[in-house]
Amino acid sequence: MPTQNRRQFLKFLGASCASFPFISRSLIASGSPHKRIPSISSTFEDDLILAPGFSYSPLVTWNQSISAFDRFGFNCDYTAFTPLDKNRGILWTNHEYINPLFIHGNSSGPKTKNQVQQEMYNMGGSLVELVRENDKAEWKINPNSNYNRRITALTEIPFANQVSISGKKSAIGMVANCAGGVTPWGNILTCEENYDGFHGERKKDGSKLSGDHQWEKYYDFPPEHYGWVVEVNPKTGEAKKHTSLGRFCHECATTTYDAFGNLVVYSGDDTVDEFLYKFISNDKTSLDKGTLYVANIDKGEWVSLDINSSKKLKSRFKNQLDVQINCREAGRLVGATPLDRPEDIEIHPITGDVFVCLSNNKPKKNYHGSILKISESKTNPLKFQSETFIPGGDDFSCPDNLTFDKKGNIWLCCDISGKSIGKSKYKKFGNNGLFFIPTVGENAGEVYQIASAPKDAELTGVTISPDQKTLFLSVQHPGELSKTINDLTSNWPSNKNGDIPKPTVVQIKGPLLK
Repeated sequence: MPTQNRRQFLKFLGASCASFPFISRSLIASGSPHKRIPSISSTFEDDLILAPGFSYSPLVTWNQSISAFDRFGFNCDYTAFTPLDKNRGILWTNHEYINPLFIHGNSSGPKTKNQVQQEMYNMGGSLVELVRENDKAEWKINPNSNYNRRITALTEIPFANQVSISGKKSAIGMVANCAGGVTPWGNILTCEENYDGFHGERKKDGSKLSGDHQWEKYYDFPPEHYGWVVEVNPKTGEAKKHTSLGRFCHECATTTYDAFGNLVVYSGDDTVDEFLYKFISNDKTSLDKGTLYVANIDKGEWVSLDINSSKKLKSRFKNQLDVQINCREAGRLVGATPLDRPEDIEIHPITGDVFVCLSNNKPKKNYHGSILKISESKTNPLKFQSETFIPGGDDFSCPDNLTFDKKGNIWLCCDISGKSIGKSKYKKFGNNGLFFIPTVGENAGEVYQIASAPKDAELTGVTISPDQKTLFLSVQHPGELSKTINDLTSNWPSNKNGDIPKPTVVQIKGPLLK
């Protein structure tokens, strides 16, 4: 990391210590358990390359049988682990989108209903039970578990609070599930992001823009049924869509209790010049009702999207549900700050600060993005301070997902688009990577590359097991730029010539995971 960025990082750590006196300054200033941190240089190899000492094994792969009835979906993304006991747990995985070439082979012509159904089945999410013999062993799927199931783009899902949208109290399926979160009571929050590519979008005049995948030819569902946060019980598969959290291209739904004891959810709208949102629930054990706010970064304020608190909202929208369906327009009306594609959001486990991945903003010549840090006020839940934590462009580009281990170290995944990898401003970064940024010891603030993805792929869905010994990671869309089955850009994970690439969740072990 360049000296200036490192200096800013250490300044942040010092400020955090002042706010949280239980953090030892001697711990930050003295040696670190990660004094020698292994790393790799960027590479364009068609393989999952790991730093010395790390190893991986595939855990579950696209189209793999997970029960007598279901198969693992396509393009694995966000993962979440629900422990059952020390050596058992349930893994949730999002399936963000499909590639027709690999699903059924028809990537250009008119689709049959069966082909559309195959695409819809391969989206949504998967639940699988994982087991291991002891804490040193690898995790394996229990194929006979009653927890193993799918939620797809064809699964009926009710709206919370018996809300009715377009005359229906439920939606058919969920789509474009990107990142997510976990509630304090252990349910999974999975987020519908680029829903418009599948079910279109409503224009201001009431007409409908078509999606990109011909689904409406056979399944013409209202666009307003998509773009929500979906809460899933991992033990039963029961699900519901939360209109209270607003409708937009949700990247994540990061849930925590704030300094005032409020249950809050942070979510970003992963689109250029869109906004950052915060939901404050009315209940500490439910997300069904509450108030949605949008960030004015310049003023350091969370601005209410409650229709009864704004004359501008009252003059434009019919009711609160209308506001929630049209969050982007509502945010602009109340003065929200446009951001550089706000993606994943995570909470520092020690300081409580909010970290936001801002991926990029190419129209504004911001090609590499940054990580934004938000420090909430300790006296007012609607006030905050913010600053750029680390800018992209030196050690990494296009930050997408991150998580913290229990020591407060950052594990960061980046997402340079497949068409940009190796080109122009992105050439030096090689394939997409996984990075480690320690926040204590003499290496604090340094950026270390731990993994490099196969060709065309994105590394995402990083989750660390409760005992901190296993890192679950989704390898999404390897070989995405393949033009035909006979002209593949990747053969991962088999690495055998002619084998089609397969999105796969892997488990990683290594020296930083102890």
